Amino acid sequence: MLGIFSSSVVSPPEELVAAGSRTPSPKTTAGKLLTRFVENKASAVSLQVGEHVQLAYTHHSESPWHPRSFAVKDEIFCLFEGALDNLGSLRQQYGLAKSANEVILVIEAYKALRDRAPYPANRVVCHLSGSFAFIVFDKSTSTVFVASDQAGKVPLYWGITADGYVAFADDADLLKGSCGKSLASFPQGCFYSTAVGGLRCYENPKNKITAVPAEEEEIWGATFKVEGSAVLAATEY
Repeated sequence: MLGIFSSSVVSPPEELVAAGSRTPSPKTTAGKLLTRFVENKASAVSLQVGEHVQLAYTHHSESPWHPRSFAVKDEIFCLFEGALDNLGSLRQQYGLAKSANEVILVIEAYKALRDRAPYPANRVVCHLSGSFAFIVFDKSTSTVFVASDQAGKVPLYWGITADGYVAFADDADLLKGSCGKSLASFPQGCFYSTAVGGLRCYENPKNKITAVPAEEEEIWGATFKVEGSAVLAATEY
């Protein structure tokens, strides 16, 4: 799955900008990144949401344990990869039909978060148990909400393209070709929300998250670390 957002929607994280500046490396534009995804991924589906957002996904070569899904409801777009262990109880909690899958559940959970403000964002994500990563874009408010499970069982990466777009994807090689060293593994057990102003750990939302510069030979430009926690953003690649 792939989500690409212009700087008018998602401000490029300073840590990734700095990582790319320390070790200049080849990059491509967001348009070329999307083209590469569509051309190299069989049965790929892509869509443009307004002027500043591009989303894409494919079911090709997906894991049977971590299937990918996409849905849109009430101008809320969601890409989801993985499976929730407590989907049944969450359906009851949100009053959903038994046919509702994970991607619909995440949309409903996001809507509850948005409409019950100032309901804490971390509380919504904490209720999700399983292996997952997802990207939500709320067109009505131009809000982006991205999260990864606590163990990082579903890989997720983010980076900055040559023209300053922020991209999220489950394929590190795909982003490496377009983001160079302005690239990092998305920290497990964390969420990113433009509504709350950045990256947070959902178990300890008040804990500071810092970016540690990566070694020259690493694929990453930086590793995100939650202070006071053993959670590390980067895994061996």
